[in-house]
Amino acid sequence: MKFLRNLLAAVLGCLIAFGIVFFMFLIFASLASTEEGVSVKDDSVLELNIPYPVQDYTGNTDDDPFNLFYEPTMGLDEIIHAINIAAEDDDIKGISLNKNFLMAGISQTQAIRKALEDFKSTGKFIYAYGDFYMQKDYYLATVADSIYLNPLGGLDFKGLAAEVLFFKDIQDKTGIKMEVVRHGKYKSAVEPFLDDEMSPENREQIAALLESVWASMVTEISEGRDLSAETLNNIADTLGARLPEYAHASGLVDGVLYEDEYENRLKFATGTDFEDKQPVISVQDYMKRSSKRKIYSGKDKVAVIYAQGDIMYGEGGPNIIGQGLMTKALRKARENSQVKAVVLRVNSPGGSAITSDIIWREVELTKEKLPVVVSMGNVAASGGYYIAVGADKIFAEPTTITGSIGVFGTIPNISEFAEKIGINAEQVGTNTNSVDYSLFEPMSPQFRGYVKEGIEEVYSTFLRRVSEGRNISLARADSLAQGRVWSGVEAQELGLVDELGGLDDAILAAAELAEIEEFGIRKYPRYKSGFERFMEEMASAKSDGVQAQLQAEMGQELFSVFSELKTLVQQRGIQARLPYTIRIR
Repeated sequence: MKFLRNLLAAVLGCLIAFGIVFFMFLIFASLASTEEGVSVKDDSVLELNIPYPVQDYTGNTDDDPFNLFYEPTMGLDEIIHAINIAAEDDDIKGISLNKNFLMAGISQTQAIRKALEDFKSTGKFIYAYGDFYMQKDYYLATVADSIYLNPLGGLDFKGLAAEVLFFKDIQDKTGIKMEVVRHGKYKSAVEPFLDDEMSPENREQIAALLESVWASMVTEISEGRDLSAETLNNIADTLGARLPEYAHASGLVDGVLYEDEYENRLKFATGTDFEDKQPVISVQDYMKRSSKRKIYSGKDKVAVIYAQGDIMYGEGGPNIIGQGLMTKALRKARENSQVKAVVLRVNSPGGSAITSDIIWREVELTKEKLPVVVSMGNVAASGGYYIAVGADKIFAEPTTITGSIGVFGTIPNISEFAEKIGINAEQVGTNTNSVDYSLFEPMSPQFRGYVKEGIEEVYSTFLRRVSEGRNISLARADSLAQGRVWSGVEAQELGLVDELGGLDDAILAAAELAEIEEFGIRKYPRYKSGFERFMEEMASAKSDGVQAQLQAEMGQELFSVFSELKTLVQQRGIQARLPYTIRIR
C-alpha cells in the first residue's frame, strides 16, 4: 500500500511540475504575441549576418516558444523575402554583409546573391566587411559595391576541391563489409566500399562538376569585381589573396580597415553624423517585419511545396522527404480550388527508390489538374531528380548538382568478422528461399541475382520516367544516366532541365502556365510544431544525449565522417541516391 501511495505521489508530482512548466510557456507565448512589431528607424542599414544553418524552408512560426529547445535555422525563403521587402522600404538605405560564415549550399548562396543584385538595382548600396572571408562568403560579398577586410584577417580564394573517403581496406581487415549491387558505371555512392581509390569515371565526373560550378562562380565574381576570369584564376593558383595587403593589391577587396572604420563608411553612405550611432537592424529582426508584407497577393494561389533532405520511406519531416508529408501536401494543393499551379522545390541527394516513385506518381496526378513546375536547389540528384522529372517545366540554379540517374543496393555482411571471433550461424526454413539472406553468411550468387533483378527493374523504370518526362528516347536517357551527375549549366545543355533560374523564376513560370496575373503564395508541407516535436523527443532524450557526447568527443570533422558511414550502413531497400557525398569548399 505504501508503494502505491509513493508511486501515485511521484506521478502526481511529475504532472504538476510539467503543468507549471507548460503554463509558464503559455504565459511567455502570450507576452511575446503582444509585443509591438519591429520598428525600423530612418536611414537604417539592414545587417545581413546569417549565423545559423540555412534551409530552403523551415516552416517555423515565430510565436512557438518550444522552438527555443532546438538548434535555430534560417529559411532561404524568408531571407530572400526580407531582402526583396527591404528594396522597397524607404527606411532601409542599404545592406551591410558583416562577418558572415555561411552555413548554406552554393546554390542557396547563389540565390541570396541574386536577390542582393536585385536590391542593388534599386540604387541602394551594399557594403561588405569581414575579419576572414571563406570562399563562399567572399563569393556572396562580391555583389557589394565595396568590400573591406580586417588588417589581420585573411581571404580564402583557391578554387574548389572535393574529398571522398574509401573503406575497402578497413572492411578487409575487420571482416565487416557492405555487399553491393549497382547499375551505372558512374554510380559511385558505393565505390568507397568496393575500392581503395577513386575510379577514373568518378574522378572524371567530380572534376567536371567542380569545374562547371567554379566557372559559374568566377563569372559572377568577375562581373562584381571587374576582373577577368583569367586574372581570378591566376590569383587562385598563386594564393594571391592570402594576406590582406595581397587581397587589396589584387583587387579582390577595396580596403583594409578595422570595424570602427567600416562603420564610419556606413555612416557616410547613409548621411549619418559620425558622432551619432548608425541605425542598424539585423536580418533576423527585419524578417519579423517583412513577414507581415507580401510581394505576391491575390485570391488565386500558387502552391510552393518544399521537398528537402534525404528521401526515406515514412512520414518525413523538415530534413527528410517521406511519402507521407509529400503525398498530403500534393493532394491538398490539387484539391484546393484556390490553387491554380504548383511549384515543387527540390533539394535532395535522393534515397529510397520506392518513396521516390510514390512521390513521382503524386506529381503526375497533380499535373493532370494543375501546371507543375520544379525549382531545384543545392542538389536534385538521383531520387531528387526522379521526383522532379515529370514536371511541366524544370528550373535549376547554374550550380545545382543534378542528374545521377542510377540505382544501387547495399547490404551489410559480417560473415568474415563472425568467423574470426568464433560465431557460427545455422538457419532452418520451411521452403527453398525462406532463408534468403543472413548477415552471418556470405551472399549467395542466387540471392545476388534476385537483388540485381530488382536493381535492373528500378533502373529501367527510372529511365522510362526520364524518357517520358523529358520527351527523349530511352537510348538518349540511358546515355545521360549511368549515375553521372551534372551541374545546372550542364543539365540545361543536355536537356535534363529547361531553364536556369531560382524559385521566383519557377513561381512566375507556374503562374504563366496557369494563365494568372495576380496571385498569392501558399506553402506546404506543415511540419510538426515545436511542442509536438518536444513531446516526441522526450522519449529519445537519452539517444540524443549520446549523439551530442559523441560529437563533442570526436569533433565535427570526424563526427561527420562517422555520421556519413552510419547513414550508408542504415540504408534499406534499393537506393536512387547521389553518387557521393560532396562538400564543396
